[in-house]
Amino acid sequence: MMSRDELNKPIPESPPLSSSPPPPPPPLKSPTGLVGGQKKLENGNSTTSDDDDDEGLRGLEEVDLGVERAEALSEKGKWRRVFSWQPPYARWDERNPPKFTVWINLLFGFAGCFTVSNLYYNQAILNRIAESFSVSFERASVVATLMQAGYASGLLLICPLGDVFPRRPFILCLVLLTALLWIVLCLTENFIVFIVVSYVCGATTVTPQLMLPLVGDLAPKERRASCLAIVVSGLGLGVLVARILGGVMANYTEWRGIYWFGLGVQFVVWTGLYCWMPDYPSKNPTALKGVTGYGKLLWGIVVLMVTEPLLCQASIVAFCLSAVFTSYWTTLAFLLSSPPYEYSSMVIGLFGLIGVVVILLAPVYSRMVIDKVQPLLSALGGLGLELAGVVVGTFTGKFTVAGPVIQAITIDLGSQFTQIGNRAAIYSLRPDAQNRVNTAYMVAAFSGQLTGTAVGNRLFAQGGWTWSGSCSIGLLVFAILVCLARGPKETGWIGWSGGWMIRRDDLLEKRTSSDKEAVVEKDLQTA
Repeated sequence: MMSRDELNKPIPESPPLSSSPPPPPPPLKSPTGLVGGQKKLENGNSTTSDDDDDEGLRGLEEVDLGVERAEALSEKGKWRRVFSWQPPYARWDERNPPKFTVWINLLFGFAGCFTVSNLYYNQAILNRIAESFSVSFERASVVATLMQAGYASGLLLICPLGDVFPRRPFILCLVLLTALLWIVLCLTENFIVFIVVSYVCGATTVTPQLMLPLVGDLAPKERRASCLAIVVSGLGLGVLVARILGGVMANYTEWRGIYWFGLGVQFVVWTGLYCWMPDYPSKNPTALKGVTGYGKLLWGIVVLMVTEPLLCQASIVAFCLSAVFTSYWTTLAFLLSSPPYEYSSMVIGLFGLIGVVVILLAPVYSRMVIDKVQPLLSALGGLGLELAGVVVGTFTGKFTVAGPVIQAITIDLGSQFTQIGNRAAIYSLRPDAQNRVNTAYMVAAFSGQLTGTAVGNRLFAQGGWTWSGSCSIGLLVFAILVCLARGPKETGWIGWSGGWMIRRDDLLEKRTSSDKEAVVEKDLQTA
């Protein structure tokens, strides 16, 4: 312990603190004799930048770039979330998937009507387009040609991707892209830009051909034909609506009015699909993996044509039907504008309204007839009806207008029966490749349209109405023989193994199982 004297001893005062900072440490010298971060330049001059300061600045720059990148990703993610948003009733749930309702079916029909219209708005106003851009009529016709060529390109190159991507965002992207490109068509004054954008819009206007396989996949088997008929009717109405509205609006307003109308209705379609279109997962998400994934996807269309007899049979029939259809409507104008009729172009155009009733009634007779019988029977019935009408129109059309009218009705009705039956059949093939199945079918149909136009015009120029109609008769007879060469239960290329039954097997099985359940329930009640 300390003594009292030691405790009483005064504590020495500490030296006062200096107000000036301590001197900096001497700078370190590099082996070259330069101080700190000095660097010797090649010309003998030195720089006095400090390495530590450079590293600090680089660190701050990296932080700033990181913040900017994070903000950009956040903004990108925000738009992605907005675009991929789905209402609760449209979200995919494997245990309880969204139901395919009548409202969704009608929405697809409406969307198909006003997207396919994009291809036909220009056909009634090509003369006005020629005047506006100061080009010849022949050059203005390139607009319609390139729009159709773009559609063919989209069928071949874009539609197969529907087997890979989820169809809701894929369809929404295509509709929105088409609408944005359509603004250029409404505003541009350059003819080259106009025809190039027309081609691209034709390529992206393939959304109806993505919806049809989706309907074939999701609709109940017992209602597949009638559900498909609603969308097919929408496509048919789209062609008529576009031609009629294009001519009427161009007659009373500037020709771009119909293009502005098309722009507005496309955004209406996009909004409807965005709010109500259900989400369904991709059935083949790994198809594009690998270097040649896309090439294999396209090659798969050819493989399907040579490995699926039913698809090949339906595609040949579609080729013949489309050729007959376009041959009739192409040569009809020549017939009715010549003696003894000499009708005006307006009266000839009104012939297009003949098929409206047939189109509107398609879901009705599809539900009552096509849904209940084998698809092959629907195809044969439609071909037989169309053949009878073409025979009447071909050999009476020169002296009575009733012949072409009967021919128009039977062509529309027979085509509807056959096409809907064929689609209902082929969409039961390859669930993982339905868009490629549809692409193969539509490429065959589109090739038939081109063939019918070229051959029909050539034959009419050489031998008149009878020659072009006789070619149509030959095509329909050939299509009937193709149908008869392969029975509804045949798994090979030719034959009738499995026999013939008019009613569909799955409906009979369903009816039998329901009858058995009713008998069991009755026995339980009796016991």
